[in-house]
Amino acid sequence: MSKRIRVDVAYDGTDFSGWAVQPGRRTVAGELLAVLERLFGSVEGLTVAGRTDAGVHATGQVCHVDVPTDRWDAFGDSLVRRLAGLLPPDVRVLAATVAPPEFDARFSALSRRYEYRVADTPYGASPLRRRDTLAWPRPLDLALLNAAAAGLVGEHDFAAFCRRKEHASTIRAVSNLSWRRDPDGVLVATVQADAFCWSMVRSLVGAQLPVGDGRRPPSWPGSLLSRTVRADEVAVVPAHGLTLVEVLYPADVAALRERAERTRRRRDVPA
Repeated sequence: MSKRIRVDVAYDGTDFSGWAVQPGRRTVAGELLAVLERLFGSVEGLTVAGRTDAGVHATGQVCHVDVPTDRWDAFGDSLVRRLAGLLPPDVRVLAATVAPPEFDARFSALSRRYEYRVADTPYGASPLRRRDTLAWPRPLDLALLNAAAAGLVGEHDFAAFCRRKEHASTIRAVSNLSWRRDPDGVLVATVQADAFCWSMVRSLVGAQLPVGDGRRPPSWPGSLLSRTVRADEVAVVPAHGLTLVEVLYPADVAALRERAERTRRRRDVPA
């Protein structure tokens, strides 16, 4: 018999070739699977909420895995501490809890929330935050950034901001896209949506930064939503400024099942 376990994970993505297992490359899933298999003997179905790219970080990543019930019961409350002693220092399991069989880390998710950090100070990013903060060479205006962001909120076809995959939809529902300036002076973009396609968050940020520094009008990013193919003039900002901070799920089992079924349906037209 097996139990489904929800695993909450944080990692510094600098030295990883992304989440997914790749032969000959160091990945987050590869490190995690190696340790889980060492502890449980066998694990099945490791599934993640968001397959982050190389260099992208996470403080709130979620995955699920099925493990033998007897081994799970043997660990009790010591599993997280055991994992901390076995995993490399740039990846940590924050929590491991029993989940219902209906829980699917990917398809049951209601939304994912990312943050992107940008320093526009003359000296660039702080040395202690250089791994998770982009240094931008021009001063940025917070009001202009938020004006650009407003035109991208809602359910749209984000083909202009995605690297298209065959037979995959580029329709997404962005529920929050906003900027703030933290006390340390760093600008932080919050981007929350039901799901994201490949390179979408970094492209959305890349389209807004030229507005923030005055080179594009605030209406420009939103105007790209009429495109049906990727906009080549939109830069994909570097991965290291991006962090997955939260994944939200329904609270009850029936809602988990319904959400997973709805997510699996391919969207062709924005609502």
